[in-house]
Amino acid sequence: MTKKSISVIIPTHNPQAHNLSRVLASLASQTLHKDFWELIVVDNASTVLVILPQPWLAQAKLVQEKSLGLMQARLRGIQEAQGDLLIWVDDDNVLKPDYLELALEAFRINPCLGAAGGKSLPEYERTPPDWFTTNLAPLGCRDLGEQSLLMNWDAERPDYPSAAPIGAGLVIRRMAMVRWAEAVRTDPRRQQLGRRGTQLTSGEDNDICLTLLRAGWQLAYLPELSLTHLITAGRLQPDYLARIGRVSFRDFIWVLDMHGVRIWRPIAGWTLPLRALRAYITFRAWRGPAAYIRWQSAIGQFEGRARLIWK
Repeated sequence: MTKKSISVIIPTHNPQAHNLSRVLASLASQTLHKDFWELIVVDNASTVLVILPQPWLAQAKLVQEKSLGLMQARLRGIQEAQGDLLIWVDDDNVLKPDYLELALEAFRINPCLGAAGGKSLPEYERTPPDWFTTNLAPLGCRDLGEQSLLMNWDAERPDYPSAAPIGAGLVIRRMAMVRWAEAVRTDPRRQQLGRRGTQLTSGEDNDICLTLLRAGWQLAYLPELSLTHLITAGRLQPDYLARIGRVSFRDFIWVLDMHGVRIWRPIAGWTLPLRALRAYITFRAWRGPAAYIRWQSAIGQFEGRARLIWK
């Protein structure tokens, strides 16, 4: 079999059949000929049967990863893939028809490009409530405009680029991601990152981007890479948004510190209750869901800072 240029990898855990069907339909409509890419679906310890519809049964590779966790699914996907370029597609990401073709061209013309992402535009299962705003909590959606952005590592002023790629539709050079995978296997701290079923642990995407930057690769925001992110009604519930906001801030601070980026000063763990109380008053968390979610995100920042080691 001819070696493929691209491996499209879908890690999935208990997917919604309708959403997965739309994702697969968007891949079937890609302008890049199927001779140039393969599809790998990693069933990550699902308790529901993952079924690929025709004609994917013959064209795609469905593999079982019994160790629960997005990181474990990604490591398995890397192991199974043969492409020099990996494109990570969540089971709720509907790609534009030219996504694969444009990604392949972008990496062809820039050999220093390690990873890239683009627009991830939300499509809500239900109309969002009046109090909801897109920046209230991280839901894997973004639109940074029509200008391409290129990012490099600055060792003298280390920081995390605000335009760094997110996990939805992440395009990454295989040789660059293999370096990240090798680091994960030998670092217990990194093995704690990433989603695990209903656990909303995060930070894995940030770790990937920082690993590549520090290794000398460039990152890019390419607006021509566009996908629709299907947002289920449950992800707009106040409790869910509060949980994901809290753990995202906590884990983001921890990941930055792993890579020598310390934007916030460490704090003592015993101060957490008092800080949480002050933040409750500052954000007026009793006034409604949005205020409550912002309060929980602030607590996540405190928890992240409390995990930092004093230097």
